[in-house]
Amino acid sequence: MGKIETSSAFMTWTPEMSVGVGALDDDHKVLIGIINELHDGIVAGHKKEILASVLDHLVEYTKFHFAKEEELLEKCNFQATQNHKMEHASFVSRMTNLQERLKTAPVAMLDLELMSFLRNWLVTHIQGSDRKYGPRLNACGYL
Repeated sequence: MGKIETSSAFMTWTPEMSVGVGALDDDHKVLIGIINELHDGIVAGHKKEILASVLDHLVEYTKFHFAKEEELLEKCNFQATQNHKMEHASFVSRMTNLQERLKTAPVAMLDLELMSFLRNWLVTHIQGSDRKYGPRLNACGYL
């Protein structure tokens, strides 16, 4: 994975994106790195198989991260856990649908509009929904 701190990256981690839980912040940084890798592959004109592999990695890591996050929310009795799970499920559904479509569609479907969606969804989700659980998880012992 490329460095996410470079100014030329499609998406860059900022301190404002911290949710106050180191392990989850680290996961978010990995997700940003994979999104940057996908973006770089699209811009470079990589073949469908390569882009599909990166997209698969993004979906699998997203599922891994969401499961970890949801487990912590449940352990700490976060009030909005069910709504949070629904946001996650909606995102995963959209991404798995995209994986399926990519199998038969041209690579052009992985365009910059999709990349903007990924960036905007992740930033909005982290700075909105995710940030709300930070104090609860901190109080529960997760820093």
